[in-house]
Amino acid sequence: MKTLYEIRGFPPAIRLLLVNQFGVNTGFYLLIPYLATHLGEGLGMSAAVVGIVLGVRTLSQQGLFLIGGSAADRLGARGVIIAGCAVRTAGFALFALGDGLAVLLAASVLSGLAGALFNPAVRTYLAQEAGERRAEVFALFNVFATTGALVGPLLGSVLLLVDFRASALTAAGIFALLTVAQALVLPARAVPPSPGGVLADWREVAGNRAFLAFSLAMVGMVTLENQLYLLLPDGVRRATGWDGAAGLVFLVGTLAHLALQMRLTRALKPYGVRAVGAGLALMGLAFLPPMLVAGAAPRVWHAVPVLAGVLLLYVGVMVAQPFVMELVPRFGRPELTGTYFGIFYMVSGVAAAVGNTVVGRAMDAGEQGGAAWLPWACCLVCGLASAGGVTWLRRLGALPGGPVPVEATV
Repeated sequence: MKTLYEIRGFPPAIRLLLVNQFGVNTGFYLLIPYLATHLGEGLGMSAAVVGIVLGVRTLSQQGLFLIGGSAADRLGARGVIIAGCAVRTAGFALFALGDGLAVLLAASVLSGLAGALFNPAVRTYLAQEAGERRAEVFALFNVFATTGALVGPLLGSVLLLVDFRASALTAAGIFALLTVAQALVLPARAVPPSPGGVLADWREVAGNRAFLAFSLAMVGMVTLENQLYLLLPDGVRRATGWDGAAGLVFLVGTLAHLALQMRLTRALKPYGVRAVGAGLALMGLAFLPPMLVAGAAPRVWHAVPVLAGVLLLYVGVMVAQPFVMELVPRFGRPELTGTYFGIFYMVSGVAAAVGNTVVGRAMDAGEQGGAAWLPWACCLVCGLASAGGVTWLRRLGALPGGPVPVEATV
């Protein structure tokens, strides 16, 4: 419970955005995980059409992160956050109100565009508001986001007992409330003038080779974190023979974040950038315990090594992610914080898509070839390679700052 009291030490704007992220993830996860089933079984659409609808949503979000980040820099993060939540309200409401392909595609575009707007904008606002306490703020941000990712699917499964439309309207209602709350409470920040145009901003960030190298090195973090929704739930189901075991993945994550996130961030703050490489290495090593029972006959106790891997993966994320979020704005001018976050998340989105494809194919190949260990080994290599890449950049002096002096944390 101590973690929950941490928010009292931050300004009201930060507290609102932390609660906002809980609401964002609750609304998102009570709807999106069940969308494919609704389209396929509820509306009778073919797998190809379902893939198009889901792909349009993902492409709209990942491909427009740069637009959202630049908008936060040029127009102010507050307005972009509010606009993003309003757009997602409309998108999720369309999922409830329309069954035609054109309406569903429009809903997908709107819901994806919304994420592209408020994701970089929220992080920009937090980075600007938190000052020297960015790592702690982003650590708390993780706690609220993970808790929302647990509550959302649970609430969605209950609402589905009514029907899918109830889930979609509830999700839209959550985002509508968030929109109003931010419009009423979130203070506006002055937007410093930026010389040149948007294209000049993009060229400046794209010309920052150290930042691009860091973004590419962080591909492992995004890819492995996405396995919380692909490989690990599948692994625990196969290991135990129980479909409901997949829910334990998110339960472990939420409890771990509540108990450990702030303690880890405070303890590692003196090490700064070094914590990123250590966290990535832990994320890679997290796939070793599940590998021990991959392909074995289902047993209840086989859940232990898989959930041990889940816990280790979450610990790795808790170690690395706050310092990654703290580091991104430090690569360039404060006026371009949103653009840096936008490009970072655009690279991350591509990485997640490619990484999930590779892991998915490894899962198929492992199953067909009697090599159930293959996807786990791929993830292990990916994590260790990313850890090595970040460590190499740090030793080259390519990363801004470095370890924060111990005196600065007192």
